Amino acid sequence: MTTATFMLAAPAFHDRRDAGRRLAERVAGLGLEAPIVMALPRGGVPVAFEVARRLGAPLDVVVVRKLGAPGAPEFGVGALGEGGVRLVNSGAVAALGISESELDSVVAREQEELKRWLTRYRGDRAPNALEGRTVVLVDDGVATGGTALVGARVLRARGAQRIVLAVPVGPPKLGERVAGVVDELVQLEAPPDFFAVGQAYERFGQTADDEVRSLLEAAHKTRDPAPVADPPADPATGGVDWRRVRRLSIAVPAGAARLPGELALPPAPLGLVIFVHGSGSSRLSPRNRQVATALNGKRLATLLFDLLTPDEALDRENVFDIDLLSERLLAALDWAQGEPETRSLPLGCFGASTGAAAALQAAARAPGTVRAVVSRGGRPDLAAPWLRGVQAPTLLIVGGNDRVVHMLNVQARAAMRCPSKLAVIPGATHLFEEPGALQEVARLAGAWFARHLQTAG
Repeated sequence: MTTATFMLAAPAFHDRRDAGRRLAERVAGLGLEAPIVMALPRGGVPVAFEVARRLGAPLDVVVVRKLGAPGAPEFGVGALGEGGVRLVNSGAVAALGISESELDSVVAREQEELKRWLTRYRGDRAPNALEGRTVVLVDDGVATGGTALVGARVLRARGAQRIVLAVPVGPPKLGERVAGVVDELVQLEAPPDFFAVGQAYERFGQTADDEVRSLLEAAHKTRDPAPVADPPADPATGGVDWRRVRRLSIAVPAGAARLPGELALPPAPLGLVIFVHGSGSSRLSPRNRQVATALNGKRLATLLFDLLTPDEALDRENVFDIDLLSERLLAALDWAQGEPETRSLPLGCFGASTGAAAALQAAARAPGTVRAVVSRGGRPDLAAPWLRGVQAPTLLIVGGNDRVVHMLNVQARAAMRCPSKLAVIPGATHLFEEPGALQEVARLAGAWFARHLQTAG
């Protein structure tokens, strides 16, 4: 899990709407692809409303009820969520001497209350479909993290692929508490003397049910009535309606390993581009996902998958093992050729950093399979013995200020015998973080794949 923690100069927000507007700007900076915003009611709804409005995203609630200790309901010993998901602090239960029957009574009572909350806030509206989507889970703050953890587990059980927990305030080590349950944390304030969420607000009164319903209704009326609504097509990306891009969670078999991935299929795709991420990254790489989204707009299907299992990724030697990464890419190519949805599509590879070396090695080992290669800030020198064997047309994209990698790409291109081109993006560094740099990468890659994969097909 990655964590983005931002400290504000002023320790307090005026109210929840103010916190939501500030939080919205941070979340918008993540560049999330067609997110859905889910609020923890009641206090999380005013915050989430501002986030959803800034992102142009659907807004819904994920209902979680605190399990209070018998006789002391203000003392939480767990939480209960939709779909029967629950989290119990067994240490607190044991310390308070709560029997199993007492705990069952609390759960039963809160289950009924949870149903009433769902009816009260969602009414007869169908919940948003979360399968394969990115979800931003929002609350007005986190104290212990129990409610947020149950909320995240509910979202995961409903099929959410990536979960971003976004809160204005929480304890300094919140990232450690939610690691492994959410994929990313955005936290505006983490005061070292944190003791309660309310300390960050000038106004922190209880959020009324009428306000919750009003905000949810307002958010619903401003959006397409379909349960899941994606952003409209950007004409610059080819005019594909994003609602027609199908996203499938898949698993690539590679020996004993099964590598999770996401397959995106636009209407009538010209080809399939398989992404090969760099060291320390994964299928959730925001840069690769941004490029993949642009390629989908060019009628190119994309596959992002993990090249290593979680255990393998813990060994840093594996992330630089080009032979191993190339084998995993070859397994993905074999998988794509055997699947009904993709077996007729010409195949290309998009490699970043060390992933570019794996893509080039795989292209040399499977010359009739890989029809085009694009390298972003790549290390083709790591595939030096294989460069002469690459037959697929190859585009090497480097940043103008990434001087060492630029030199390595110049040398690698001189060793290659395939049709190739070196594209330099002025002012860009290795990660292409400069304004407009990654968009230019996507434009160049889209044009290269559209040309060569369409020709191949």
